[in-house]
This record gives sequence, structure tokens and C-alpha cells, in this order.
Amino acid sequence: MRCRYWKCVLVTVWCLSLALLLVLSATRIAHGGNILVWYTEGSHWINLKPVLDTLIDRGHHVTVLVPSTSMFMNRSEPSRFHYEPFDVSISLEVIEASNEEFLQFSMYEIDHMNYIEMYIKFIDLAMIELRNNLKYLDGVVKSGTIMKRLKEAKYDLLLADPLYPGSELLADLLNLPLVFSLRFSPALNWERHCGQIPAPPSFVPGAMSKLTDTMDFSERLWNFLFYAVQDIVMQFTYWKEVDNYYSEFKGEPTSSCELMSKADIWLMRTYWDFDFPHPYLPNIKFVGGIHCRPAKPLPKDMEEFAQRSGDAGIVVFSLGSFINNITTEKANMVASALAQIPQKVLWRYSGKVPDTLGANTRIYQWIPQNDLLAHPKTRAFITHGGTNGIYEAIYHGVPMVGIPMFADQPDNLVHMMAKGAAVMVNLNFINAEGLRDAINTVINDKSYKENAMRLSKIHHDRPMSPRDEAVFWIEFTMRNKGAKHLRVQAHELTWYQYHSLDVLAFLLTVALLLVFFFIKICCFCVRRCCSRKAQGKRKFE
Repeated sequence: MRCRYWKCVLVTVWCLSLALLLVLSATRIAHGGNILVWYTEGSHWINLKPVLDTLIDRGHHVTVLVPSTSMFMNRSEPSRFHYEPFDVSISLEVIEASNEEFLQFSMYEIDHMNYIEMYIKFIDLAMIELRNNLKYLDGVVKSGTIMKRLKEAKYDLLLADPLYPGSELLADLLNLPLVFSLRFSPALNWERHCGQIPAPPSFVPGAMSKLTDTMDFSERLWNFLFYAVQDIVMQFTYWKEVDNYYSEFKGEPTSSCELMSKADIWLMRTYWDFDFPHPYLPNIKFVGGIHCRPAKPLPKDMEEFAQRSGDAGIVVFSLGSFINNITTEKANMVASALAQIPQKVLWRYSGKVPDTLGANTRIYQWIPQNDLLAHPKTRAFITHGGTNGIYEAIYHGVPMVGIPMFADQPDNLVHMMAKGAAVMVNLNFINAEGLRDAINTVINDKSYKENAMRLSKIHHDRPMSPRDEAVFWIEFTMRNKGAKHLRVQAHELTWYQYHSLDVLAFLLTVALLLVFFFIKICCFCVRRCCSRKAQGKRKFE
């Protein structure tokens, strides 16, 4: 009888606990936000997904816009967030061909061009990509069905990587708070002109300038000109094209930069372990390493291969999500260099197996990069210099050998070289011996490992993880229906007011008037004095 009594008590307690848990879960979900996410690609999408998972863990409902043509976004794969698909009028073959042409230019042609040839070719390719991107935008804002669904969903916030234009336009159309997540724009153009971030060219190197914050006169001159040239190029290419699209769509003159300036929070995917110190504003938050995480166990075959490396250890080699292979000649050169080092090498590569591949090197179609970098036997990371890979290396304290391919990668590696954690080589000019020596330098010179560990310590020594901070500011924006109280008044000023040119003009005018009146008074006094002397002289005569 007593046994049955206690059994009933336990069942009752269990039921009450379950009911309480369900109530708490329901309450949490009820207070969760409804978040719309702008589409993106490549490493940008890889970087964004962990944030979305964390938002879902915290009870929010997440909907991601996904185009019918995408190289990385796959709406058929299992996911915890909801996809909102939209159709685009451009095929995957066209996008892949455009991407391949850009990679060919960046990897093999750019080093053999002068600046004028490089700029002309780069602008041509960038404009082709921009016009393709605007066709993607058509699929959202010009689709009555999609816009109707988005308006009816009553979202609380739009989260966007502004890599692809249109998120600021959609936020304006839906009257939603906007949170940006981005690494940079060329010469910080968006950040300076739309975000109003101060960037004195005397000590803030323009993004992609390949300069550090320590510059001599010639470098400061180049940095100043780099800002100016990039601003002119952006004004007459990107901004002109996007402004025309927005103005035509809205039926009134519309500035895309002005719409971008309404973003409530800018989540910058960088931090002081990677970046150089520079001024920033209250609505600018630094969340570099947002995707980094502790390691998971390696697949059995990789773990066994790593353990067989002995004291020499392993080298991890990956050229990122976009670069799956290189030319046969370059692949043979790289394989020859790898065969000459004592470490075991795990190489992510999808091309033809090089003839010079050594017994110490294994090729994989895919590798768990983060988990390999965290392995205690990892001695170095050969990387293309993408931000995601660099941050994983910083997170785990691994020195790097950089082989930059395109976009921000050379600039990223200049940052790592300046901080003493990397060596950079050029794929077009390096030979097997040079690459071998670079790898040996990073592994055998203890300063590279020490500097990598120092950066890792800086990365981890912060009040909260970058992912938690990103989520906090997204939730902060939803709770406060925006973050306009963090928006500086500089957005309301004209360019001449921002630089106080009107004040300087007024002060200069006053100074000139004072000088003018002073001269007039002096002349008057001199004339009066001379007149009296003349009169006195006549009387004397």
C-alpha cells in the first residue's frame, strides 16, 4: 500500500514538472522574436548559420530568404529555421561562370597587370556581378506574392549581410529594424559614408589597401589616395547602379546609402585580435570569430593519420569554400613542397591528384577544418586568408602560411603578418622550395606560435563570446523596436557640416573682415598723421 502511495506521489511530481517545463517553454517561445534573414553566399552564409541556430535555441522564429539559384544555400537540407524561397531569372550556370571568371582574374591574372588594367578589369567584373545581384533582388521586391507573405508574417527584425544589395530597401518597405552583419567594404566605403564611422587616413588603413596602422609619409599618401579613388569608383559604379534601381522601384529619388544609414546595429565580423585599433560608434559592435567553437572528435581515419605523425605533428591545408582546385602546374608545385616537410599534411583539394604528391600528404574532398586546427598535433595552417579560416586559427592559436587568392585575403594576411602570426607567399611567383621554407619558418620559429597564442588569448579574453554578443544586440534591437538612440547625429549633417567647413568658412570670413578693418584703420591713421604733419610743415613755412 505504502509502495503504491509513493509511486502515485512520484508520478504526480513528474507530471507537474513536465507541465511546468512545457509552460516555461511555451512562455519562452511566446516571447521569442520573428526574424527575417537576407540571403547571402559562400563563407558569409557559413558564418551566419551559427548565429541563426543560437537565435532558435533562445526561442526565436527564424525565416531565411533563399533564391532558386544558389551555390551554397540549399533549402532541401535539414535545418531548424524556415526557408522563404523566391525565384530568380538567372541560371546557376551563369552565376558559376561569372564566379569562375572572377577567380581566374584574381588568382592568375591580377599579378601580371598594372594598376589601370587591374582596375578596369575589376570594375567590369564587379558590374557584371552587381547586375546579376539586382536580378536576384527582382525576385523579392518585384514579386507580389513574396512581398505579400513577408508583410503578413509581421517580422520584428531584418538581419542581413549587405554583401548583396537590397536588404536596406526591404527593411524600408516592411518598416523593420535592420541589423547588418559584415566584415568590411572596399576602403570602408559603406562604413564611412553610410555608417558614419570615423576613419582618419593617417592611421586607419583602408580595407584592401594592404597597409597597417603604422605608416610612413608615402604610405599615408597612398592610403589617402586609396580612399579617394575607391570613393570615386564606388560612387560612379555601385552607388549609381543601385540608386537608379531603388529610385525606379520607389518612383522617387532614393539613396541606397541613406537607406543603409538607417541600420540600427552594425555587427562587424572583426575584433582587436585581428584588426588594428580605430574609432567606432555606439551602434558598431565587433563580433569577430562569431562562427568559432570548441573542437569535436576527428573522424577515425583522420585521427589515426594525425597520431602517426609523431612529434613532427600535422599541417592543415585548405583554400576555403570557393577554391576547390588550382592548375595542374601549381598543384604539382604545392605537392612537391609538402612532400619535403616532416609533418603529415591533410589537404582539402578536389582536383586531379598531383604527380608529385608525397607519402606524408593525404587529399580530402572535405575536412573538419575547425576540429583539425584544434588538434594538439597541429603545427601550422596553410590558408588562402579568408576571415573565417583566420579566425579559427586565432581561436585555436595556430600560426599560418598564407596563399591569398582574391578579395580581402591579401589584406587579411597583412594583418596577420603585422601581428607576427603568419608568413605570406604569392601563388604565381613562389616555387616548391620557397613554399617549403615558408612552412618550416612558421613551424620552427617559435615566435609565430607564441604570437598566435597571444592573439588567441586576446580573442578569448572578452566579457562574452562573439556569438552571444551578436545575439544580444539582435535581441536588444527587437526589445527596443530599434536602436535609434545609438545613432549619431552625423547622419543628419551634410558633408560640409560634418567636416565643419561652414564653421571654418565663417571664422575665415570674420578673420578676413577683421584684417580688412584693421588695415583700413591703419591706413586712415596713417593718412591722418601724414595730413597733420603736412599742415604743420606749411604753417612753419
